[in-house]
Amino acid sequence: MKIAIIHYWLVNLRGGEKVLEALCELYPQADIFTHVYDASKFTHSIISKHKIRTTFISKLPFAKKYYKFYLPFMPLALEELDLSGYDLVISSESGPAKGVIVPPGVPHICYCHSPMRYMWDMYGEYCARMGKFKKIITALLSHYIRRWDQLSSLQVTNFIANSEFVAKRIKSYYGRDSVVINPPVDVERFGLSQKSDDYYLVLGQLVEYKRVDLAVQAFNKSGKRLIVIGDGEQLDELKKMAKENIQILGYQPFEKIRNYLMNCRALIFPGVEDFGIVPLEAMACGKPVLAFAKGGALETVRENITGVFFHQQTVECLHNAIIDFENNFVTQPEKIRQHAQQFSKENFKSKIDSYIRNMIYE
Repeated sequence: MKIAIIHYWLVNLRGGEKVLEALCELYPQADIFTHVYDASKFTHSIISKHKIRTTFISKLPFAKKYYKFYLPFMPLALEELDLSGYDLVISSESGPAKGVIVPPGVPHICYCHSPMRYMWDMYGEYCARMGKFKKIITALLSHYIRRWDQLSSLQVTNFIANSEFVAKRIKSYYGRDSVVINPPVDVERFGLSQKSDDYYLVLGQLVEYKRVDLAVQAFNKSGKRLIVIGDGEQLDELKKMAKENIQILGYQPFEKIRNYLMNCRALIFPGVEDFGIVPLEAMACGKPVLAFAKGGALETVRENITGVFFHQQTVECLHNAIIDFENNFVTQPEKIRQHAQQFSKENFKSKIDSYIRNMIYE
């Protein structure tokens, strides 16, 4: 069976790309189509072993860095892809990917990490940071992209959502039902740790919706030790904000990330995520998670077993949750890791393969 996998862009190895890696392992002969491909970021990834074809977006000036500026052209770029000869199309959707034109009778499965946040539920937050002129242009373009996004959803045979949270958004924005298959966590790359140092950890991209600023302010207040790992647009701002008890380390290689996870007291997860792989990576090390009680964290964190929740996205609420955690939570590393193993890569691959086989041969 000849398979095409459509992924929005390949410029970083993050959660969506970890799903793509698992699909590449499951379908080693599949071809990959994407808007932009930065090969330097995937030299050690199975993704690089596949035939990768890019859309005309990759030929536009500075596309590897400023690919998001070309969003209005991505629908056209997807519709120009020639998928004739393929027996199955799998789109990996977070940015525009599902809008390809598939030959008649060929099933198209969309694994949806999220409908485009910046076009739907987070549109207001993105616009709030824009100037007046840019806001007007964005409003005009966004109307067109949202209409195209809804229309292209009708071309999908079946949707798979990465969480119940995303399944509700698919239903709300596209009017489509979906089955939930959680993304893979490479549990075996993380060892169980029975010890912990005196620091808490924040790990992830440093962008506004992740609310790393909330964690920094809460630890500024408490004076407790916090380590922040990640890169992004808020890096410099967070460094200026942080007091001496907080280390902002920026980007770190996997080996160092694993070491910090294995030795932290707990992971702080203050944002709203569609699913959230990082909390499960912490749990794979036997580490508890302090998470904001919304989004995908509600599906991965078991309160008072693998972590605790705070219920208002405020400095005071997070600060109080940390105090309560230190006074009352009993960490059971083996039980926490056992929970994480339910989300293993092998379980993901088994569920995806079974679902696709049943859909094709039903």
